[in-house]
Amino acid sequence: MQRRDRTMALRGLHFHVTEWGDEAGWPVVMLHGIRGYAETFAGLAQALQPGIRVVALDQRGRGDTDWDPQQNYYTDAYVADLAALADALGLQRFDLLGHSMGGINAIVYAAQNPGRVRRLVIEDAGPGAFEASAGAQRIRHEFSATPVWFGSWEQASEFMRGLRPSVTEAARQQRLRSMLKPLPEGGFTWRYDHVGIANTRLAPDPARIVDLAAHVPLIACVTLVVRGGRSDYLQPEMVARMQAANPLIEAVEIPDAGHYVHDDQPELFAQAVKGFLQRPPSALAAQASAGITTTTFQETTP
Repeated sequence: MQRRDRTMALRGLHFHVTEWGDEAGWPVVMLHGIRGYAETFAGLAQALQPGIRVVALDQRGRGDTDWDPQQNYYTDAYVADLAALADALGLQRFDLLGHSMGGINAIVYAAQNPGRVRRLVIEDAGPGAFEASAGAQRIRHEFSATPVWFGSWEQASEFMRGLRPSVTEAARQQRLRSMLKPLPEGGFTWRYDHVGIANTRLAPDPARIVDLAAHVPLIACVTLVVRGGRSDYLQPEMVARMQAANPLIEAVEIPDAGHYVHDDQPELFAQAVKGFLQRPPSALAAQASAGITTTTFQETTP
């Protein structure tokens, strides 16, 4: 599968952008979570081929994208970054997928730009999850307890095993390779702005916390919410409220997956996403008008 990496100057920062697939294919923009990176979607990009152009960026303060010297790590900044990226790439209409924080950003962008997003996929994010879930408490604790540096790769690996016990060791190592960088004096530190992002997450400006519930009814495109069956973040009642607020939203639940659905069950997640993105518009419209309840996604067999 063809891969292309570039650096783009957007809104005063340099952003690392990765693309996979056919440059002339239908564009699908993907947004990672709070400590994520573009590379996390490599497997999904492969599964969506052929005919799809996947565009993913290291969002501000992560990966090979610049850290924000003002520590502006709020939803409005991320959404403005996405808008600038879409304009710079000439994406007049595209599909949009976001995980966790990226899902929050995707919901707000879709609500504010109804003519740009054709189909929306939200992975384990929604109103209430950021504020009140056990997963939100876990994330806050992780930010408080995360070391700034590690003396060895094995120390970092052991920390990641405790942080992500449900994923494979290969997935944890891939994540570490994308999240860590060596220090000149030895050891490793994060490739994301841990201090700045932690400050925003642990002590946010109340005036800049987004009211996600107000944006959900404004989404004007067919939307798939994917919840991990054992997620501690997005809860079933939260998904139900999203569907009650907007008839264009359908939902699936991936069994034996936590908050990181695309890591825990990559094949099932890819099947759900690909099936949704490839479904004929008439079928999506019929499902939306009929009303969709949450279903448990099962792997298809040949």
